Amino acid sequence: MAQNGAPYLYIRLRRKASVRKGSVVKLSQIAQLIVEPQYEQALHELIIHQPQHEDGNRVLIDMMLIVRKVKAKYPELQIEHFGEPHVLLEIFTDNKKASPVLIGLVWLLLFIGSGLAIMNFHADVSMLQVHQRIYELMTGKKVEHPLILQIPYSLGIGVGMVIFFNHLFKKKFNEEPSPLEVEMFMYQENINHYVITEEYMKIHSEGESK
Repeated sequence: MAQNGAPYLYIRLRRKASVRKGSVVKLSQIAQLIVEPQYEQALHELIIHQPQHEDGNRVLIDMMLIVRKVKAKYPELQIEHFGEPHVLLEIFTDNKKASPVLIGLVWLLLFIGSGLAIMNFHADVSMLQVHQRIYELMTGKKVEHPLILQIPYSLGIGVGMVIFFNHLFKKKFNEEPSPLEVEMFMYQENINHYVITEEYMKIHSEGESK
């Protein structure tokens, strides 16, 4: 752990971390540390940042800030850093749980909206006429409602959606992410990239103003 008599601190920052509003940010909350035992407890409890009201709900903590804090307390430590040069800190509050009535209204709105979307699609492609024509070709008879085709088709839409999204209520069929989860992940990654870029611009502008 020590080389040429100088103790080393090996540190890897987490990509994201969360802290409750009003709490201080300790080094152990945002990083993994390997250091000599005599430094370990103090470094885990080292306060890196005190979120302020003007910080909003996201703060970027740069590796240079951590180096300054660590060096101010233990100037003899040699710091070796691995991984990301920053950690995105999310500041959250203890919000009340959503009302079951509100959840029910949102669910009903989504259900009606998705149903209308499917119905409009079927109307656009003349699905009823397609089923009638297929039934006529298969049986030689023309009927207004070919239920033998319509019922399995309707059930197939529901089963297909369940398989596509890889979810049945809270149960997943396998460990593969669903397309919706992938899209949500990419959306979150884009948000994080934007926030990090904006925070770096603020840091550089503040440094230049000083």
